[in-house]
Amino acid sequence: MKLAHGQVKTDEIKLRWLILGELATWIGASFIWPLTSVYLNKQLHISLSIIGVVLFCNCAGNIVASMIAGKLYDKYNPYPLILWGLGLDALVLFLMAIFHGWPEYWVWLTITGFLGGWNGTMINSIATSIKKYPGRYVFNVLYFSQNLGVVLGTLIVGYLYDFSVTLLFVIAGLLFVVALINAVFNYRPIIQYHYERTAKMKEGKGIKKTPMPKHNLAMTIGFFTTLAITWLMYMNWESNLSVYMVSLGIPFHLYSLLWTLNAGEIVIMQGLLAKFPHMFKNLFHQVIFGITMFSLSFVALIFAKDYAHFALAMFILTLGESTAFPAIPAYVNDLSPLDSKGKYQGLTMVASGIGRAFGPLFGGMIIDRAGYIPFFAVAAILIFCLILVLIPLHRYLHEHLTLFK
Repeated sequence: MKLAHGQVKTDEIKLRWLILGELATWIGASFIWPLTSVYLNKQLHISLSIIGVVLFCNCAGNIVASMIAGKLYDKYNPYPLILWGLGLDALVLFLMAIFHGWPEYWVWLTITGFLGGWNGTMINSIATSIKKYPGRYVFNVLYFSQNLGVVLGTLIVGYLYDFSVTLLFVIAGLLFVVALINAVFNYRPIIQYHYERTAKMKEGKGIKKTPMPKHNLAMTIGFFTTLAITWLMYMNWESNLSVYMVSLGIPFHLYSLLWTLNAGEIVIMQGLLAKFPHMFKNLFHQVIFGITMFSLSFVALIFAKDYAHFALAMFILTLGESTAFPAIPAYVNDLSPLDSKGKYQGLTMVASGIGRAFGPLFGGMIIDRAGYIPFFAVAAILIFCLILVLIPLHRYLHEHLTLFK
């Protein structure tokens, strides 16, 4: 395996400021998505089918923005790009506090989906500029911050929703203002990094972009496929599984409790991975372990008939989520040339977004025709097949990969 070191000597963005921005934005975002279905259906009396279209538009906006933001990061100064993204997100949330009827809520949610993809891609891309820590550590810590934000956000929203929806949007907007102020003062080193990075790419009369080596591209496509299929199945935990559990006589509040357990376990796992970054021999081993756990979680669902078994399946699922999901963008970062890191971080989010957008539809079609147990079996088999493809692919490509550190 060859190393192509692309280190740029400059004052870096401090990781703690990137963590603060990630935490604030994810707490704010977690005020919005948990209440959308309940608010639209119970208060605005929108049908579930229309709500599905609204959520799809949110995911579609996220995908489109991820593609655009990744390419712009590679070409232009990212500092104003992240400021515009955070500032516009705050503005939209304040507008939602004033105008949250129908159909404007649909419009705002689509825009927040777009801005969420924009900001997420920008932050992930900016994270690739940090050389003080290994990429594995940086992305594990960022994933920890995201999920800590989800824990805090979903915990608070449950109490504030009954009190005032308007207040929820105002607080979410203020959190994005905090993220914006943090970025204004603490993300400025990315300006110099951008200038030094583009200067290194200039040769002779123009700028020569470094193409991703074909072996790196093949491995990266394998990771993108893994993300898309894993999210395709994972989204059914967030949608169709609640109906299945209620049909078995398990109260809905116990289904919600599973997600509290999920978030808490992720925080603990990310803390362990941050403290012991070499818990796994390398990033690929971490990915394979995570994907294996994903497959086993659906095997566990096949036999789950009571709450204890659903909790066990969630525990296994979370082991997979907390290890595979942060490891894949970290590995993609290592495989990406210096002048296209933003592009491939954006495509990482696109792959995840495609799985999120079509997951409930895919699962619903199988469940309607065959039932829940056959779907769990299909999900387990498809995810396991990813392992059967990734391991020989990596074994064949390993010696030919070029790592851009």
